[in-house]
Amino acid sequence: MTAFNRQIQLAAKPFGVPKESDFKLVESPMPEPAEGQVLVRTNYLTVDPYMRGLISGAKSYQKPVRPGDLMVGGTVGRVIKSRTPGRKEGDVVVGYWGWQEYAAISGDHGHLFDTKLAPMSTGLGVLGMPGLTAYFGLTEIGKPKAGETVLVTSAAGAVGSIVGQIAKIIGCRVAGCAGSKEKIDYVLGELGLDAAFNYKDTENHLGQIREACPAGVDVYFDNVGGTVSDAALLKINQGARIVLCGQIDQYNATEMPTGPRLLFQLIIKGARMEGFLVNQFVDRRDEAVRKLAEWLKSGRLKYRETITDGIENAPKAFIGLFKGENIGKQLVRVAKE
Repeated sequence: MTAFNRQIQLAAKPFGVPKESDFKLVESPMPEPAEGQVLVRTNYLTVDPYMRGLISGAKSYQKPVRPGDLMVGGTVGRVIKSRTPGRKEGDVVVGYWGWQEYAAISGDHGHLFDTKLAPMSTGLGVLGMPGLTAYFGLTEIGKPKAGETVLVTSAAGAVGSIVGQIAKIIGCRVAGCAGSKEKIDYVLGELGLDAAFNYKDTENHLGQIREACPAGVDVYFDNVGGTVSDAALLKINQGARIVLCGQIDQYNATEMPTGPRLLFQLIIKGARMEGFLVNQFVDRRDEAVRKLAEWLKSGRLKYRETITDGIENAPKAFIGLFKGENIGKQLVRVAKE
């Protein structure tokens, strides 16, 4: 173990798409756990689109990250020193101690992860926040029924890829939207979606949705927003449910975007549009993990990870999210398991 702890701090508040110079790598003294704490070594950290709001101050539900602050985010690692009876050396913990190699955290921080279920990294992906987001967003907000049509944007992403597969398990016809041929091949081939389209191929998104969803859209799971969502609202069926999970199309906007005002569709179709945060379902986490792990073990649920090595490359991996560089969950490997 080294004598210092490397961390990534925010160096400057980004304007538009973040730049690597908006972050800085610093060294700090190795933390020492106090009574009731453990020292964890980070194996993986996650980069997620919602973090863009935190570094701009736009996220009101979580404390913003200011220049000079440690970058926050989900992490998984092993306990290497314990001063609490509830955790022992070698335990794998999923938590939120930010972009750093080591952290002294409370003994009840986060939750233990059972690596017998799946590899450690999945605690930040299919069995972590993205998996829970997909599970609860689709089943509790979207409430799909067998035979209905589900349309999901960012269908090859960390959340969207799980949404599409769960909808297939339920018995729905599923169409996906993604931004490259490689991603379309992935969702149609490996994930088994019924239809998919590349939104970068044409600006006629309405035509693409009509072809992918000939019977209309009963559940629209939106991770992106923008012009695709404008088109999707024109194809919703009576009683449709629109699940607002993310709006990555707008996260780097430097001024308020405008677009078609199509909310009248909710009126004439008797449809419902609802946003949510996964922490609304925190008390049901174990239920979702059990179900997801069951599907994973049976082979009905698949996942992919895009892994970048080295904590110094975390900013690059984060910026890559907004360029569509990842398939599945984007992670940064800080230390080997």
